[in-house]
Amino acid sequence: MEETWDGVPVAREPPYACCVVVWREGDGGREFLVLHRAHFGLEFAGDWAWTPPSGARQPGEPPDEAAARELHEEAGLELPFEPAESWPSLEVALYVAQAPRDAEIVLGAEHDGFRWLPLAEAAARCLPAEVAACLEHAAASLA
Repeated sequence: MEETWDGVPVAREPPYACCVVVWREGDGGREFLVLHRAHFGLEFAGDWAWTPPSGARQPGEPPDEAAARELHEEAGLELPFEPAESWPSLEVALYVAQAPRDAEIVLGAEHDGFRWLPLAEAAARCLPAEVAACLEHAAASLA
């Protein structure tokens, strides 16, 4: 059985992961929440350094429950969310959630920082390209 970096089992059938793209209305328009993984230190900027709240779905866990769990564990948020429209991936369940402007982000142990950024800047930080694609697709579904 496949496991996450910290030894938690991953579902054997798709979707294997869930991603919740969280946005809010900022002074200059929509801003998207990205989290910085703590594994390699504050300066790390490579693949998987910055991501929206996301993670593996555990065996038997419904995708909606996995998304809610990851959103709470990683950012301390409990928000209503909905599936992103027309998302083509079977491997990752993609959701979209709007946060209030004053939402308090409470990071779990896996992350050491967060930013609210305009889409282009958030997507540029999110590597590899499939991570940025989640942000971009979710943002397009909001239009």
